[in-house]
Amino acid sequence: MMQLAGKVAIITGASSGIGHAAAKLFARQGAQLVVTARRQVQLEHLLEDIRREGHPAAVAVVGDITDPALVQELVDRAQGHFGGLDIAFNNAGTLGELAPLSALSRSAWQHTLDTNLTSAFLCAQAQLPALLARGGGSLIFTSTFVGHTVGMPGMAAYAASKAGLIGLTQVIAAEYGAQGIRANALLPGGTDTPMGRGVANTPEALAEVEGLHALKRLAQPEEIAAAALFLASSASSFITGTALQVEGGISIVR
Repeated sequence: MMQLAGKVAIITGASSGIGHAAAKLFARQGAQLVVTARRQVQLEHLLEDIRREGHPAAVAVVGDITDPALVQELVDRAQGHFGGLDIAFNNAGTLGELAPLSALSRSAWQHTLDTNLTSAFLCAQAQLPALLARGGGSLIFTSTFVGHTVGMPGMAAYAASKAGLIGLTQVIAAEYGAQGIRANALLPGGTDTPMGRGVANTPEALAEVEGLHALKRLAQPEEIAAAALFLASSASSFITGTALQVEGGISIVR
C-alpha cells in the first residue's frame, strides 16, 4: 500500500542529494510532485527517472528558492496541475562560506541565511493557505545537527540558519496545529551528498566526519529521504513541532 497515494507534494532542492532521493521515493509511494531547483538539466533527468519507473505525475519548476515569485509558482502549479497541496518538503539549502566568524563576510552570512532560513519562511507563508484549503497537511524543513547538538568550526552562518529552522518549525506547529497542520524539522547527520562532500572533501576529512557518528559512517540520501517520508505520511500523524534527529548517533558520542 502506497503511503502517499492521492497526495500532492512540493519538494525543493530536488536536483541532487536528499531532495532528489526524496522525490523518487515520494513518487514511488504515490505522490503527485512539484519539484524545484536551480539546475534545469538535473531536474529533467529526475523527471525522466520518475517517469521511467511508471510515475508520470510530476512537474518541475526551475528557479532560485529565495525568489518569492518562484515560491508562489510552486504552490500555483500544485493547485493548478494536481488540485491542491498536502505536503511540502522545504529541503533546499546551501553550506555557504566556511570561515572563522571573524573572517566571515556580511554578504556571505546574508546569502546563507537567505537561502536556508528566509526561503523556508517564504515557502511556508505561501504553502500554508493551500494546505489549509485541504484541511491540513505536513510541512517538513531540512535542518541539521550542526548548531543543535554540535558546534563545528567555520560553520557559523550555516549553523545559525539551520538552527533558526527549528524555531520556525515550532512556531508553525503551535500556530496551526488546531487547523490540521503538522510542522517538523528533519536533522540529518553527515550524508553522502554533493553538499556533504564539500566538508568531507579528502580521505582524512571523510574519516573524521564518519568518526563523529556512533555508526561510524555517513548516511545515504535514501536513508534521510525515508525519514522525510515518515514525516510526510500518516505514520507520523501525532508528531508535530519536533526536531527529528536522523544523525547516526552523533549527538550521543560527540
